[in-house]
Amino acid sequence: MSSGEDDLIARYFKPLATDPGALGLTDDAALLKGGGDDLVVTTDAIVEGVHFLGNDPPDTVAKKALRVNLSDLAAKGATPAGFVLTLALRTADENWLALFARGLGDDAAAFACPLLGGDTVSTPGPQMISITAFGRVPKGRMVGRTGARPGDRILVTGTIGDAALGLGLLTGGEVAGALASDPAARDFLVSRYRVPQPRNSFAEAVRDHATAAMDVSDGLAGDLAKMMRAGGTSAVVDADKIPLSPAARAALAAEPSLFDRLVTGGDDYEILAAIPPERLDAFLAASTKAGVATTAIGTVTKGTALPLFRRAGEERRYERGSYRHF
Repeated sequence: MSSGEDDLIARYFKPLATDPGALGLTDDAALLKGGGDDLVVTTDAIVEGVHFLGNDPPDTVAKKALRVNLSDLAAKGATPAGFVLTLALRTADENWLALFARGLGDDAAAFACPLLGGDTVSTPGPQMISITAFGRVPKGRMVGRTGARPGDRILVTGTIGDAALGLGLLTGGEVAGALASDPAARDFLVSRYRVPQPRNSFAEAVRDHATAAMDVSDGLAGDLAKMMRAGGTSAVVDADKIPLSPAARAALAAEPSLFDRLVTGGDDYEILAAIPPERLDAFLAASTKAGVATTAIGTVTKGTALPLFRRAGEERRYERGSYRHF
C-alpha cells in the first residue's frame, strides 16, 4: 500500500522528473553525470514569513525557491544541471500543491534545470522549501569570491532594491505610502520580490571575465563587504551610479530615507562582479549580447575596511549592510 507521501510525489512531482538520472523518483537517490566538467553545488532554503509570505501565490513561491539557487549558479559561471527538493508542509493542500508544482515545472523547463529527487515532510511550523542545485563549469573555471584585486572595477547586473521595496509594499509602512498613487510601480516591485530574475544567460561572461563574483541576496552593501573580505580587499562605491528601476526612483523621490533600504534590504538576486580594467569592455560587450543590463558602480581598493559608499557628496560605511538571520 502506498503512503500519502508516495501519492503526493507521484501526483505532483513525478511528472516533473523527466531527466533519466531522476530514475522516475522511484529510488532514494539520483544519478548526475559529471562528464568532463566540474560540478558546482549550492543550496538555499526559503521559509514562510522570512523569504515569502503565507498568502503569496504558490507558483511564485516555487519559482523563487528554484531561482534563488539558479542565481548562485550564475554567479559562479555555472550552467544548471539539475536540483533536488525538500518540501516541508503543514498540510497537503491539493490546490496549493498543484499550483506550486506547475510553477516549479515551468521554471525547471525554462532554465533547463530538471528535478532529480527530494523529500516531502510535515511540519507544525512555517512552510519551508529547500533546494540543492547542481551546475557544471569547465574544469578549474568556477568563479569564487576571493579573486578581486585592487583596481578591479565593481559591476552589478539589473537594478538594486526593487525586491526590498516590494516586500515593504506587501507589509505596509513608508513604502506603501510613497507609492500609493502608482499601481504600476507597485505591481512591478511586488513581482520583483516574489519572482527573482536569475542571470543564467550571463554565466559565461562571468566565467570568462570576472576575478570574483557572487549574487546579491542579502543586500548590496553587505554582500559587497563579504566579497571584499573574502579577498582581503576593500572598495569605493559611487552610490549615485547604483542602478535603480523607475519604480524605485519614484519611491526614493517620494521618501528619500528609503535609500538605505535599497542597498541593504536584499532579495535582489543580481550578480556582483569584480572585473579587471583591461577586460571591462569585453565584459560589457558580453552583457549586451546576453541582454543583461550591467553597471559599473565602483572600484576595488587596498585595505580591509568596509566598502565606502559615496553619495551626493557624503561618505558612509554600512556596519549592518545586509539582512541577517541571526
